[in-house]
Amino acid sequence: MNSKQFKNDYLEKILTAQVYDVAVESPLELAPNLSRRINNRLLLKREDMQPVFSFKLRGAYNKMAQLSRAALKRGVITASAGNHAQGVALAAQRLGCEATIVMPATTPQIKVDAVKNRGANVVLCGDSYTDAYAHALELERKTKATFVHPYDDPAVIAGQGTVGMEILRQHSKPIHAIFVPVGGGGLIAGIAAYVKRLRPEIKIIGVEPCDADAMYRSLKKKERVVLPQVGIFADGVAVKQVGEETFRLCREFVDEIILVDTDAICAAIKDVFEDTRSILEPAGALSIAGAKAYAKREKLKDKTLVTIASGANMNFDRLRHVAERSELGEQREGVFAVTIPETPGSFKKFCAMLGPRNITEFNYRYSDAKQAHVFVGVQVQNRNEVDKLVAALKQKGLGAIDLSENEMAKLHIRHLVGGHAPLAKNEILYRFEFPERPGALMKFLDSMSHNWNISLFHYRNHGTDYGRVLVGVQVLPKEKPKFKAFLDELGYHYWDESNNPAYKLFLG
Repeated sequence: MNSKQFKNDYLEKILTAQVYDVAVESPLELAPNLSRRINNRLLLKREDMQPVFSFKLRGAYNKMAQLSRAALKRGVITASAGNHAQGVALAAQRLGCEATIVMPATTPQIKVDAVKNRGANVVLCGDSYTDAYAHALELERKTKATFVHPYDDPAVIAGQGTVGMEILRQHSKPIHAIFVPVGGGGLIAGIAAYVKRLRPEIKIIGVEPCDADAMYRSLKKKERVVLPQVGIFADGVAVKQVGEETFRLCREFVDEIILVDTDAICAAIKDVFEDTRSILEPAGALSIAGAKAYAKREKLKDKTLVTIASGANMNFDRLRHVAERSELGEQREGVFAVTIPETPGSFKKFCAMLGPRNITEFNYRYSDAKQAHVFVGVQVQNRNEVDKLVAALKQKGLGAIDLSENEMAKLHIRHLVGGHAPLAKNEILYRFEFPERPGALMKFLDSMSHNWNISLFHYRNHGTDYGRVLVGVQVLPKEKPKFKAFLDELGYHYWDESNNPAYKLFLG
């Protein structure tokens, strides 16, 4: 069969796909704030607004709606990281058949619960989709149930392709590119097969995480590769090997695959939240991160970019990590290790060197009589400002190391600065709430006597009205009344933590 026949084949499959018994035609919405920032018109295809908060029910239902009554009676089985599982569970509920879902043990609990709540049987197995898939095939042989593949099936691909059909119907004006998240490849294969048949000038660009780039590597090598392991932050696309049919279609129709890292994904989640007040899951924000990277790389201006907001099944406890990393992903925070002299007043001088920049974090613990090592986060406008700040600090004779791209520092070291300090004699510990405004820290330092040495300092901007600050200060017993007067004059809320057992165990 030649290429034209392939195109026509999928065009017909997509046009006749049975999806709207369960799916809705999701909105195609402008992201106004993000569009202004990247100087292009960025549209969000809101698949996160589907009944299962993901596009996956399209392909699952289209496949299952075509099964015979006898096949439905035997039930269906699938393997999924979560969103396809919910699609299959909903389709089974609607069609009145039994469904067994094999999910990786790493699947977020919110997705496991959602599948169970729709009446499906859940089996947890392995750490990745590939592990779950192998176990599901074993169960298929034993139970004679019909396997509903999450991506490598023409009926599933056609169901996902209805997303592309809707985009072209909803936006008849020029589109420069459509950005699609890629796991196994079902969504991008369906969209590409449809769009390239009718609007071949539109670029189809896939987006994968740097640590789960099976399609990128496969297209580069011109054969399907198997990744030894995959990152699971974007669990919805944590696939070790892409599908055979999806790979064939992507080779023919996809223009490019872009890779993005965790920080860029977190920044994209924040971008979408600021425009829509909706929170996408990491895989759901992939295409937005890819569109931003592409627009910057190509120096695009005034183009229309369509992105697929593919899912919103986010575990709530991941939001802490997303918030922490989003500023780094936007390159709006620089993280540094700075060495300053261990003398009274040097901390204040260092803060003055940073100028009017907003400080996002300070971690410091007295450990050496001559040098102080400070872990500091600073709000910046772009990457160039980070480089300039490092150069300025070095020019002032301070040792400064840029840790903004250091994964260990960002994940662990920033939370581990501390420990016991035998040299910190007469130390007292206070917890403060600083007003979250420029100058609050300098007011604290300006008001403090130069006779008192700061021996511990921890601060992190939490995005609230008040900054939570922990400060250790060396104060002689005879100076304590003066220190108490300083606290009262300062006007900040404070708590004496000097007798806190956690302080005595780990820091005192």
